[in-house]
Amino acid sequence: MVFLNTGNWVLVADGKKALFLRNYLDTNDYDLRVVWHQTLDNPASHAQGSDRPGRANSVPGVRRAALQEADWHQLSEDRFAKEVAAILNRAAQDGAFDEIVIVAPPKVIGDLRTELNSDAAKKVLAEIPKTLTNHPIEKIESLLKSALDAM
Repeated sequence: MVFLNTGNWVLVADGKKALFLRNYLDTNDYDLRVVWHQTLDNPASHAQGSDRPGRANSVPGVRRAALQEADWHQLSEDRFAKEVAAILNRAAQDGAFDEIVIVAPPKVIGDLRTELNSDAAKKVLAEIPKTLTNHPIEKIESLLKSALDAM
């Protein structure tokens, strides 16, 4: 069982949206309020790049192989995770929170984990691999409480 104390932060994120929430009640009831949020306008990959995939020659004049087309959408999501981690690193350094719970899809959690500095990483209380960014705050509170109670 993991407890979310007053003043702890909760990050609810995916590849396009990040909600930084602060808990204002004790461990029995949660009152999460938005401290800050960030969204990414990330259209589909075909709308971001129009070039054809390149070609590579392994030996001149013999064979040509098509290179994989860049996934601009995924690259934007990866860059967004780095930006969110940078925000957490600064907030942890400034003492904005003592502990944080990260709620995000597994890939985003992994991306954040690699980008967090040691100060921020020490403050991670729990990681919950779920996508909750499109839920209302009340639903996030109840789902978070259930997940933390099960830990």
